[in-house]
Amino acid sequence: MLILYAHPFSSYAWKALIALYEKGIAFDYRALETAEPFTHYDELRSHWPVGQFPLIVDDGVPHFESSIIIEYLDQKIAEPPLIPADPQVALDVRFLDRIFDNHFQARFQAVVAEYLPFITEKPDLARIARARDLLEKAYGWLETKLPDDGWATPHGFSLADCSAAPALFYADWVHPIDPRHARVRAYRARLLARPSVARCIEEARPYRSFFPLEVPDRD
Repeated sequence: MLILYAHPFSSYAWKALIALYEKGIAFDYRALETAEPFTHYDELRSHWPVGQFPLIVDDGVPHFESSIIIEYLDQKIAEPPLIPADPQVALDVRFLDRIFDNHFQARFQAVVAEYLPFITEKPDLARIARARDLLEKAYGWLETKLPDDGWATPHGFSLADCSAAPALFYADWVHPIDPRHARVRAYRARLLARPSVARCIEEARPYRSFFPLEVPDRD
């Protein structure tokens, strides 16, 4: 059986989990540091010494980096497709995947990192302001690109949406989406209602105390 190393509260873990749930792939979930014995990190590092996750092992072969994991899963189980077969359409999906990772995930994580004592002794308010400003700009750009309904592209639920769900879930906690970005707010709500995403939210709920900022009384 395919093995997944991840933590339920991790945004990048969600990205891989959403794809696994969408495809109905059975897997051995070796959640990191959630229950004794705490040996899963050692197993993970035996495959990838850097120790980052998510990481899957299938037939003894490790695959890591969330986008690559989803590409691999799409090759393994064709239905439902998360990356369109048409090369140009697939390029659009991959482009949005990178946007959500680099301009939403990276920005909210930059803010969160400022409040983690093992990373910074004192929050850098200027750095936080820059990250929030970049998130605001990204929300504004996304508002012009999203449809009024449906998913990130006209081609159905895809890799881009697997990436968008955790990115927008946590980004909105760090820098709430302004009501003027009505399409972004509606898209986030549609994502959170998707069964695969809702499952990730519920699995992560016991770990919300890990979030170093105030957790909104919603979601």
